[in-house]
Amino acid sequence: MSHAETHALRLGPDVDPVIADERARIRPLGALLVNQIAAGEVIERPASVVKELVENALDAGARSVVVDLDDGGMTRIAITDDGVGIPRDELALAVAPHATSKISEAEDLDRIATMGFRGEALASIASVSRLTLLSRERGAEEAWSLSVEGSNFGDPVPAAAPEGTQLVVRDLFFNTPARRKFLKTAATERGRCLDWIRDLAIARPAVGFTVRTDGREAISLPSGQSPLDRVLAVLGREVGSQLLEVSVDRFDDARGVLIWGLVGRPAIARATAAAQRVFLNGRTIRDKVTQHALREAYRGLIEPGRYPTAVLMIEMAPSAVDVNVHPAKLEVRFRDQSMVHQAVLHGVREALRAADLTRDAASASRPTFDVPRFGPGDVDRSAEAFVQRVRDLRDDAERAVRPVLDVDAIRGAVHTAVPHEVPASTTTAPSPRPERFLQVHDSYLVVEDERGVLLIDQHALHERVMFESLLERVGAGTLESQSLLAPLTFSCEPDRLDALESLAPALARIGLIVEPLGPRTAGIRSAPTLLFARNVDPAAFAADLLDRAATDGFAPDPENALREILDMMACKAAVKAGDRLADDEIRALLEQRERVERSSSCPHGRPTSVRLSLSSLEKLFERR
Repeated sequence: MSHAETHALRLGPDVDPVIADERARIRPLGALLVNQIAAGEVIERPASVVKELVENALDAGARSVVVDLDDGGMTRIAITDDGVGIPRDELALAVAPHATSKISEAEDLDRIATMGFRGEALASIASVSRLTLLSRERGAEEAWSLSVEGSNFGDPVPAAAPEGTQLVVRDLFFNTPARRKFLKTAATERGRCLDWIRDLAIARPAVGFTVRTDGREAISLPSGQSPLDRVLAVLGREVGSQLLEVSVDRFDDARGVLIWGLVGRPAIARATAAAQRVFLNGRTIRDKVTQHALREAYRGLIEPGRYPTAVLMIEMAPSAVDVNVHPAKLEVRFRDQSMVHQAVLHGVREALRAADLTRDAASASRPTFDVPRFGPGDVDRSAEAFVQRVRDLRDDAERAVRPVLDVDAIRGAVHTAVPHEVPASTTTAPSPRPERFLQVHDSYLVVEDERGVLLIDQHALHERVMFESLLERVGAGTLESQSLLAPLTFSCEPDRLDALESLAPALARIGLIVEPLGPRTAGIRSAPTLLFARNVDPAAFAADLLDRAATDGFAPDPENALREILDMMACKAAVKAGDRLADDEIRALLEQRERVERSSSCPHGRPTSVRLSLSSLEKLFERR
């Protein structure tokens, strides 16, 4: 059977494969096909077009960007800006492949500071659409227009337009119908376009954005906003009181990192990571390093499977990061990943540590929010310091980073956005008064504090206290254990026994020695004394551990696996709902609450306490 016949049988009778045989020759591809292949990497859908063209507008120094979308962008996309414009003799070059004003030599790739730099976006878009480019250079007397369809375009013609540039993209993928079939509904494509514009708008609060979809205004953001106002305008002002400020300055001698941002309290964690936005030198990025740092910062404060709200603006010298690793420039590669991870982790942890994270009982199940409540002048001072440090960073020998934040806007708008009469106690946990408490149904504690009444889940709080104590003791050495004269045996399935080998090092650190004694039997030769002291059956505990390992599994790295084991141990040993506590025990537990970090949540991320504020009480009794 011939090579061609073999391919035909494998692919089916209706497929016409390209057969590599002696008649095929290596040949250069046509310019249109080259651009369409490039478009496959850069232009996936209307949102890709919007992203590339708005980024070009920002690189051109636009202070105002207007986006018009028809049919979700599939029929028409128009991007209008008031940037520097393009002179007549460069219009044709603007749509030529890999023609750009942003880099000129190989060394420039090591210090990229603009949003776009490859010069392939317009050529790729033009190859799969009908494109009109209209531009008037600043100071020029007239505008010029250039129409492109595929690889065909004529000479620029005079036109009337204000200074700036307008790009109109019609009939996306009209000449590549197979690509168009992969597009979703107009509503879905429109939503993706709006998501990108919101991201770009957060990164550039000084720039005004207007978006119209099928003639109706969908987004209207004025120019000159502060970073805080822009974040609230995009995320919703109702989340203001649930946001905490993050500020990190680890930049020195043209190296390091500078971070400013806002992160959400655990109460507004979401089911997806859609509310996490990270920007690097004004560029939206999707980065595993920062995502992992965020996840670690919230470990034990939110339930597994939920994601914190976060907006982080990261500034670094361009040479410290490689942005040329992804066609759509979404992924980046930090030269020093550990440094960035530690900076994000430390900054977010400090913001969470400094705040009172006790949830409001009135909104514990479905949060409702007030106006922003930051400490007096804190955001004003920190944001201004961040901007000044960004300015210093951009004055270094490699200067190339475009301004992300507007200094005057921050000095003015942030100041007026933050109510300064809010007392400083809004960010620090007030001390309860242990002499005044009540145990309810042998499960919950009611305690008065300075802002109202705390309702405490005694099991969840004791679990957090025990977990932190166990973590500290294991960090200082192995937990105290008791050797057994005869092993405690228990039955377990073979797959449970298989988990013993990987868990053995972590179990040894807590003083639990478990060995297989048969095909369906294991024995405990040593167990932590804490289990005996808290009347926890070591055999039942070990069986639960092995069940968890065989079904859900533990974290792959040893330290986090150890934390999960300690979490289970604390849960088993903690007081239970229904346990009657003596007054001295309650006082001791409340005093430990004040000393233990993250006492507002148990290790699983569930709240240990909620607050019924005085204002909520007044509303309940119709006093206000």
